[in-house]
Amino acid sequence: MGIEFRQESFRDDFTFRNSPAGIRRFPFPFDKDNYMYAVNIEPHVLGPKGSVYENLIDVDEHYVSEMQDRALVLKEDPLRCQSLPHMTLAGWDLLELLMEQQALGYPEHFELHRDGDRWRWINRPLGIDDSFTFGDVSTLPYGPMEYITRQSQGDFCLLDQRDGNLWMDAGIVTTQADWSLDFDIGMNFMEWHGPVPLAHQIGVFERALKFMLNLRQGSPVRRFNWTMTINPRLDTSPENYDKWGTDRMSVTPENVGDKVHLRVELQSFFRLPRSNAIVFPIRCYLIKLEELVTIPKWGRRMHRVLRDLPPELIDYKGLTRWRPIALDYLSKFDDGAETSPGIWPD
Repeated sequence: MGIEFRQESFRDDFTFRNSPAGIRRFPFPFDKDNYMYAVNIEPHVLGPKGSVYENLIDVDEHYVSEMQDRALVLKEDPLRCQSLPHMTLAGWDLLELLMEQQALGYPEHFELHRDGDRWRWINRPLGIDDSFTFGDVSTLPYGPMEYITRQSQGDFCLLDQRDGNLWMDAGIVTTQADWSLDFDIGMNFMEWHGPVPLAHQIGVFERALKFMLNLRQGSPVRRFNWTMTINPRLDTSPENYDKWGTDRMSVTPENVGDKVHLRVELQSFFRLPRSNAIVFPIRCYLIKLEELVTIPKWGRRMHRVLRDLPPELIDYKGLTRWRPIALDYLSKFDDGAETSPGIWPD
């Protein structure tokens, strides 16, 4: 049985919704009732059926609409997809990884056929059936990274490893939480994480970089990141701040449950075989508060996490203006009961 893809929008009239099944599989990021920035890296292994961990690359009910939104962003701003010349081989590595994983996890929707370097890729949800020569850019309508990431949910950063560091030398970034690929392209790991508060003082990024430099092929890892956003808008980029920045002032006690969304990034890291680059998929999931509180454990925990956040993180994540309204809303779903460990619903 295949996925039932939803037709919805992440701009203008904002028709995005999660189905009841989509709510239960949402990757709620808090395993306890408080939060402090941490590396929180674990092996990226297959998890429970029906969860976002069922496959290494997740495809869900929002796939078709997200790909349509990506195409709109790239039409408006082609610089959201960039690759420095030495990263072409890494792009082919990424194409192979994503085609393999999507065909393996969702054979009713994707097929990959290989005869040496002659490959055929079938993507039924997007109506694509292409044959090409692996390694020959002229046989694809775009470079290999752009071709396959126009068909894959989430953002993707390709990191070149050299001089004891990782360098963001290619990527496609259209669903980001207020950062810019065009600004960060060519930066190293410590440079592009420069704006994050608190984490530098406690050595989070030094430990993370050391871990990442030793990442082995065939042993991907993952972690969560999160923020909150007003309206189900995928593209909250600095380039488009004029379109979404004022949303924060539109939250009222009457619309807070519909407008305020928890925005979770499932970040994974794979070592690529030919180029030795690392690909950093950043998969964005959105859930509005009124959907989130249908899971009682999450409603209680979200209230406590948001209530007790350090001031530096409140400011960094842009929560200051509407946080009191959200806290008042969430408090109605916090009866003081204990919450069970872990992220999953009871």
